[in-house]
Amino acid sequence: MGAVLGLTNGLGAMNAVLLTLGRRLGAGMVAVMVIIILLQVFFRYVLGNALAWPEEAARFLMLWMTGLMAPTAFRRGGFVSIEMLTRLLPTAAAAGLALLLLGLSLTVMVVGVKIGWGEVTGLGGRFATDSLHYPTSLDFSTWDKVPKRWMMLSLIVGLGLLISVCVELILRSLLTLVGRAANLIEIPHTVMGGAE
Repeated sequence: MGAVLGLTNGLGAMNAVLLTLGRRLGAGMVAVMVIIILLQVFFRYVLGNALAWPEEAARFLMLWMTGLMAPTAFRRGGFVSIEMLTRLLPTAAAAGLALLLLGLSLTVMVVGVKIGWGEVTGLGGRFATDSLHYPTSLDFSTWDKVPKRWMMLSLIVGLGLLISVCVELILRSLLTLVGRAANLIEIPHTVMGGAE
């Protein structure tokens, strides 16, 4: 059990670093989305000439923000109905229920990665966005359309992070079932969603 405990705490430390980076990048993406939307509002309603790219750029950033920030919410908890039920159950039963739900979640996430990979490498990923471009030369003289697979890749990254968190939570539930929960490093900022 010592090896499982070490693996769980190590995975928890790795997840903490990755999710902190994801939250910071996601927050930056939200800030850029707000700027883009305000720019579009100015051009559309003040100048009467809407730009072609802001909606697509905001959607691109929103997909990536979700992929990078959702794993933090999953790790911290706060699913009110589940949390309330597990608080009513004895510790072993609550850990067993959590293990069952996490196993089901992990199965769905693995299927999601397969679907997402199919989108990235399939027909949809071969097309480019309609209005987003990126420079292909250092002097910004040539530009190409952003491939849609870059947008779809957010699904793979988000699910990869969710799978890492789910494996950590499964290991934590297993250790709780065998009475080693006191040896786990606490997940910071875990919440009950106001259910207490």
